[in-house]
Amino acid sequence: MTDDNRPLAVFDLDNTLADTAHRQRFLERRPRDWDAFFAAAPQDPPLERGIALARESARECEVVYLTGRPERCRADTEAWLAAQRLPEGRIWMRRDHDRRPARRTKLEILRRLAREREVRVLVDDDELVCDDAERAGFTVVRARWARRTSTALKDAQEREGRT
Repeated sequence: MTDDNRPLAVFDLDNTLADTAHRQRFLERRPRDWDAFFAAAPQDPPLERGIALARESARECEVVYLTGRPERCRADTEAWLAAQRLPEGRIWMRRDHDRRPARRTKLEILRRLAREREVRVLVDDDELVCDDAERAGFTVVRARWARRTSTALKDAQEREGRT
C-alpha cells in the first residue's frame, strides 16, 4: 500500500536497472532482431548502482518504472523486477506499436505524472531523455553505470522508437 502524498522517483529499466549488454548483439545485425532482443530481457543481470538507488529512493518516494519496452513485455518485466526484490510500483510501458522516440514518450508520461504528484527524480541512461527532462524542469540522475551501451541501442532509442 502506498501513501498517495509521497513524491515519485521514476526509474528507467534498460541500462539503468537492468544490464542489456548480453542482448545488444540482436540490434547490431540487419535486420535488427527485436523479438530476440526483448525475449532475452528476463536474463538481464541487475545493475547494482541502479538497484541500490531504487531501494534507497523507496524510503521517501513511491518508485515507479518508466520504460521504452513495449507493453507485450509486461509479464517478463514484472517478474524481473520481483526477482531483483525491487520496490513494487506502477510500470509505464510503450504501447506495442508506438515508434515515437523515447524522449518524446517518456517526457509525455513524466508531465502526466507531474500533474498529479511531485516527481522528485527521473533516473535514466538515455542522454536525450535526460536533456529533455531537465529542460522541462525535472531533476535527473543520469545512469552512466552500465558496462556498455551499443550505438545500435542508442539509435534504436532515438530513431526507431523501440526501447
